[in-house]
Amino acid sequence: MLLAEQLIHYGSRENVVVLALPRGGVPVGYEVAGALRSPLDVLIIRKIGCPGNPELAAGAVSETGVEVYNEDVLAMYRIPREYLVTEVKRQREEIARRAVRYRSGKGLIALTGKIVILVDDGVATGATMNASIATLREEPLQKLVVALPVAPPSTAEEIRRTVDEWICVQTPERFGAVGNFYADFSQVSDEEVIRLLREADRNYRETAGDLP
Repeated sequence: MLLAEQLIHYGSRENVVVLALPRGGVPVGYEVAGALRSPLDVLIIRKIGCPGNPELAAGAVSETGVEVYNEDVLAMYRIPREYLVTEVKRQREEIARRAVRYRSGKGLIALTGKIVILVDDGVATGATMNASIATLREEPLQKLVVALPVAPPSTAEEIRRTVDEWICVQTPERFGAVGNFYADFSQVSDEEVIRLLREADRNYRETAGDLP
């Protein structure tokens, strides 16, 4: 995997944690964590879509309570505050549901003093990734690395300025959508996320000698 190859200098280091954005980022995180022999967890972030256009991000909310908004989109579409309040509440409920499913209700893996490698399957506007970065900036990390397969140049430059290290395999001028860069971009199910997280945990514990 090209992304994992560019991160190989973090391999087998005890203080490295890979965090993936579910659902699409989990298969990417699984491969990266396996290559680096690092633990894998999810950071649950939910996009706040625009009225009538849920794929266009007006902002995002994280499982730790951080909210980030795209002010340009809010102004352009004149999104009312009442809509945002309702949508944030709905997304928090979905975050709680996913936390129970993915981690059996447990909190995030311990991040204090860690090098965190945050991965996803790609970004377009960057709203979800910006919320993720804002969330992690509140944690006492040693270093925050964002690693992606693909991003448009403008979003890539925006993210680069907010993290300690930025790694991206492709930043094409003609972007369109993340799905354009995958042969198979079918939706990742909750069941697949749970399976990959369990497999990653077992693989890591075997590597660390915690399993017979």
